[in-house]
Amino acid sequence: MSDSRSVSVCGRRFTPDDLAWIDAVQESEPGIWRAEIARRLCARLAWRSPGGQLQAMSARVALLRLAARGLVRLPPPRGRNGNGRAHRLAVVAEDEPACPVGGTVGELQGLRLAPVQSPADSARWNAAVSRYHYLGYQPLAGAQLRYLVQSDAGLLGVLGFGAAAWKVAARDRWIGWSAAQRQARLPWVVQNARFLILPWVRCRHLASWVLGRAARQLPADWVQRYGYRPVLLETFVERDRFRGTSYKAANWQTVGVTQGRGKLDRYHAHALAVKDVLVYPLVAHFREVLCS
Repeated sequence: MSDSRSVSVCGRRFTPDDLAWIDAVQESEPGIWRAEIARRLCARLAWRSPGGQLQAMSARVALLRLAARGLVRLPPPRGRNGNGRAHRLAVVAEDEPACPVGGTVGELQGLRLAPVQSPADSARWNAAVSRYHYLGYQPLAGAQLRYLVQSDAGLLGVLGFGAAAWKVAARDRWIGWSAAQRQARLPWVVQNARFLILPWVRCRHLASWVLGRAARQLPADWVQRYGYRPVLLETFVERDRFRGTSYKAANWQTVGVTQGRGKLDRYHAHALAVKDVLVYPLVAHFREVLCS
């Protein structure tokens, strides 16, 4: 029987003993890093990905949320760009060309999706999102893959995938899974959290090409990094800003809308923007995997 005083964060239930353990670790080992606390927390909770890896990034997000609610203490971040501080982003001036990039997809030479692998790649991705994406920069949650959209003409855009939303009524009805199945199988759903074509790029059909390429490339890249293959992609398109034309052209399908509520909307104020919920199955038998 679960303790009524336990709390759920990031899809995991933390008991009072777990919360006390987090504080006790810091008392017994002054100066311990946040990353090390997250790693030990994963080991304590047997919190692993379907590929068997410790879910350290998800644990770090959970620790931040627990600390924000006053349930645990955390040591200060070690670096100047640590959690809780504004992320200082590199400005990569050479990515801005002297003239716009136009034409069609077929005319672009060397068009590719390059996974972010180095600190320099990460700085370029972060800078582009910070400067040109309407939502700005914030770290992606959980397991993630980021891509640079590149060609011989230079950087054309960026794309980011991270952990799926914990609970989405329209998506969950469409999949047809139970709450228990969702809790167990959610890692097999991956969210397209950021997509940006840079403002100086005016290349017809590029956005739909990127989305189509990502759907073909991501499963193998995910296996290589995390040891298992996702079966469904999801994304959310703000209705008052966008029509989702590129997603629909890339064969994503709309399965409903969000309720305009955030995680902290306890009083049903519906203060957030309403978004279309779009999905893209990566395999034909995705429901069999998600509902098993």
